[in-house]
Amino acid sequence: MRRVHRSHIPVLAQTHPGMRGKNNEDRYGVTAFRLEDARRTPALLAVLCDGIGGHRAGEVAAEIAVNRISSTVAEKGERLLPTDVLQSAIVTASQAIYQQAQHNHHQEGMGATCACAFIIDRRLYLANVGDSRVYLLRSGEIRQLTTDHTWIQEAIEKGVLTPAQAEGHPNTHVIRRFLGSPQPPEADLRLHLADDESDASARANQGMLLQDGDLLLLCSDGLTDLVTDEEIAHALFQQPQQEAADGLIELANLRGGHDNITLIAIQVPQNSKSKRRSPAAWLLVGVMVMLLVGLLTAVWARGFLDKPGEQTAVPTSTVHVTLELPGSRVTQPNPVVFPTSTFPPLPTAALTPNATAPISSIATLTPWPTNTRQP
Repeated sequence: MRRVHRSHIPVLAQTHPGMRGKNNEDRYGVTAFRLEDARRTPALLAVLCDGIGGHRAGEVAAEIAVNRISSTVAEKGERLLPTDVLQSAIVTASQAIYQQAQHNHHQEGMGATCACAFIIDRRLYLANVGDSRVYLLRSGEIRQLTTDHTWIQEAIEKGVLTPAQAEGHPNTHVIRRFLGSPQPPEADLRLHLADDESDASARANQGMLLQDGDLLLLCSDGLTDLVTDEEIAHALFQQPQQEAADGLIELANLRGGHDNITLIAIQVPQNSKSKRRSPAAWLLVGVMVMLLVGLLTAVWARGFLDKPGEQTAVPTSTVHVTLELPGSRVTQPNPVVFPTSTFPPLPTAALTPNATAPISSIATLTPWPTNTRQP
């Protein structure tokens, strides 16, 4: 694959250190590619990593993870299946983090979570480790596509705790799988589209075709710990994307902002030209062409048969006919299904007085790539 300067799908990324004065240990990277095939197929890789280890250099682990995953996908993206290349990239990154920690005693124990979205043309492939998440927002609904690798999630799945009992539990942030462990973690390749589907079905969803208007959201637990899925959907469906991102980060900060907050929003554009006309549409076009040809033939025949000097001008009215073919109208996503009365109004983008800098000025050690400008 070859890195290119423009992404075929618009991307918005934003990060904030939170309100507790801690280092920002979140890192992200977004890279656009072109495959070396006959169609020059476009591709996009988004990686979000949340460093763990605190004083043990969690931010170093997260940066190593982003860089290694991105470079491995760039190197092997066309030689392996998409899910295989994501698994390979995650193993490579985990080993690099562990080896770095072994040679630097003050970094011992550092690690990172990761959420990866690899989009080839419009087909989606996911992999995750830890509790950073990927959501799909479509037609007014939100769905978490990934599964958290936490003590709490395992307890819920085994029936030890109910979701209500899990709220505020002391083991909420106990991670069961992370990059940098002595044994590299297995990437979770399940892509959940239904509540009751099996693991095999979830893995078979890899390569799903994204639809016009779909929005993918990658985010760290600094957001999802304090903002509900319904509130995320409410913001992203009801507001422009930049305003929604600002509002969600500010909402998490107003509720304590106890952790770093990072999100990457990938919006599939409306593209009616890419839709194929249905057979009924082609039939309608054919009928209209035949009628037009018949009308022109009749006009020509009348002009040929009428003798000069005997033609009488007859006033006629102009009939305006509007033909709307299936697929010719670009529709917006259905309205959000969550009642607006359920949620308080989201805050404005302005930060509270405790913030040290505006959101847009917070720098990360993994800079926003210059090769992912919006089309």
